[in-house]
Amino acid sequence: MKDRDFRLVAGSVALSAFGDWVAIVALGLQVKELTDSGWAIALLWICLFGPAVAVAGHAGWLVDRFETTRLLAVVAAIGAVVATAAGFAADPALLLVLTVLLGLVLAISQPAEFALVPPLAGRDRVQEANGRIETARFIGFGLGPVLGALLFSLGGPQLAMAVDGATFAAIACAALALRIRRVPAAATDAAPPRARDGITSLLADPVLSLGMLVAFGSLCFMSAIWVAELFFVEDVLHEGRLAYGLWLSLWTAGMALGALLVARRVAAGALAVAALGAVAVQGAALAVPAALVGLGVFLASAVLGGVAHGVKNVMFRSLIHLRVPDALHGRAFAGYNAIRNTAELGAFAAGGVLVTTIGPRGTLAYAGGLSALVGVLGLLALVRQRARAPVPALSAA
Repeated sequence: MKDRDFRLVAGSVALSAFGDWVAIVALGLQVKELTDSGWAIALLWICLFGPAVAVAGHAGWLVDRFETTRLLAVVAAIGAVVATAAGFAADPALLLVLTVLLGLVLAISQPAEFALVPPLAGRDRVQEANGRIETARFIGFGLGPVLGALLFSLGGPQLAMAVDGATFAAIACAALALRIRRVPAAATDAAPPRARDGITSLLADPVLSLGMLVAFGSLCFMSAIWVAELFFVEDVLHEGRLAYGLWLSLWTAGMALGALLVARRVAAGALAVAALGAVAVQGAALAVPAALVGLGVFLASAVLGGVAHGVKNVMFRSLIHLRVPDALHGRAFAGYNAIRNTAELGAFAAGGVLVTTIGPRGTLAYAGGLSALVGVLGLLALVRQRARAPVPALSAA
């Protein structure tokens, strides 16, 4: 690996994740204070993650058409301005508009980061590199939620979002300092941006298409918890904001452990099995606190679910890096983000309905249990797919 550039990219990923979660917690708390509405929180998540669906084709095309490090620097600079401005938005409507702009920044920056992994590591070390990148991301995730809650308590959304803006500025500087370049493979290609370029590259491969179906199906259910968790902590566990931040931090610390200690030990031929199994474990960990109510169980389940989540992310991203041509990585990861975020948008909307109708505890049971079931069904489908695969004929002695 190109160590200097790899450290810059890994550090940028950690900063990005840290800033994202500071913003997610701060914006969620701000919207809850302004509206006290599960619907409003669901709309916030839709505004943040919706752009990755709406502009998937254009975002992926930009990453594959323009030099990636410079594109990342420009987008991060824009993110610094938007994040800082969001901290001063006292009107819920303006806050949602700025959240949409942040979502656009993430829609471009995330596939750009993933597309840089093979040039940094080489295809033969992609799995190891993804484990290290994901570990850096989860370190940021682990620190971000609890510090986001703390910053919000100390200085309100202005302080929290100013910190998020500072992380974007640091990422822009790191991108400008990179020596590596990911130059477009077909600079003369004048084809218009198309979302289907990325989606098609994922669905054309039988293993990836099954993985995308499971990822989509599980997220249709599990992402409803992001609406329910604030209410579960406060209304069922009767704990405060720091308990919510601690749950998020433990979950993401578990993600780092899964990426660093477990994912790297998975054999290349078992990536798909590990990914689908991790989906099942992750869903089960989300459902357990609904059956066994208690702060200790809630936090312990966060660690287990986080480990499974970390393994799942490394497995899916390594499969994409290894099974999709390099020139399509920007569009493939934008397509992957679109698949995931489409599922999450539906889940966020469902979460608003479920919290209102069956309560936060029922929502956790529903979201986690059905997500786990999707993972189990995916494993069974993979076994059946492999059983039907033709067996190569033995050569004559």
